[in-house]
Amino acid sequence: MERLELKAMGKINLGLDVLGRRENGYHDVRMVMQTVYLYDQIAITKKRTPGIDVETNLFFLPVNESNLAYQAARLLIEEFGIEEGVRIALDKRIPVSAGMAGGSSDAAAVLYGMNRMFGLGISESGLLERGVRLGADVPYCIMRGTVLAEGIGERLTPLAQCPRCYVLLAKPSVNVSTRLVYERLDSLSSYAHPDIDGIIEGLNRQDIKQVAGCMGNVLERVTIKEYPVIEEIKRAMKEGGALNAMMSGSGPTVFGLFEEREAARWAADRIKELKLAKQVYVTTMHRARRK
Repeated sequence: MERLELKAMGKINLGLDVLGRRENGYHDVRMVMQTVYLYDQIAITKKRTPGIDVETNLFFLPVNESNLAYQAARLLIEEFGIEEGVRIALDKRIPVSAGMAGGSSDAAAVLYGMNRMFGLGISESGLLERGVRLGADVPYCIMRGTVLAEGIGERLTPLAQCPRCYVLLAKPSVNVSTRLVYERLDSLSSYAHPDIDGIIEGLNRQDIKQVAGCMGNVLERVTIKEYPVIEEIKRAMKEGGALNAMMSGSGPTVFGLFEEREAARWAADRIKELKLAKQVYVTTMHRARRK
């Protein structure tokens, strides 16, 4: 296999709770993760000469050791003594620094793709173990689908698939520091916790209204205070017919769940008209295949 093309899916958090901070700086979380059908296109090509070449359609992204896709390739090359090199082309479509795990998903795709390309024979559990070395979201991006993530995000439990619905995604023109958001959350004396168990119950009952009604993200309390446009986008989505709307991850991307595609498209047009976000997409949930 000389060349392989893969789709690196973005994610949203149907629920995000932070349970505490560890001594090493990581946080214990309890999250319901969901992949959506918005993806980066990844092309991996084998080279005869050693080395890792990364190229991307976005001029401002690093293509060196700072890139998670590069780090994923280096991890496998060093561990398995791979003598050939690889060229990785990233066609980025997932908004960058948006709370949608775009970089982590790219790294996950490289781990999966190089395992196939070089016949390394790594099991899914082995890929998950290697993924967590690169970042807390990478193991989930390997598994994909509807998943309960615990620990620092590496303890994954597949859940019932999310009921079919339409997802409106909108990223405003602001950048959010994940580290800063968590630091400010740590400084709060208390905060309300989302109903993660209610989301799981809604998934088991295949009740999208219950899932939407129980959605919550503790990080909104920090991020929205800094960037009120997030609340404005949430309001526009709800006024447009969303069952609910919420920030994904540490932000700033906002997503809304809709039962009807037409309503999602109308809300998307309204958000563009109000100039609340430049990157706006209507898509669906990605339903991962389970063995």
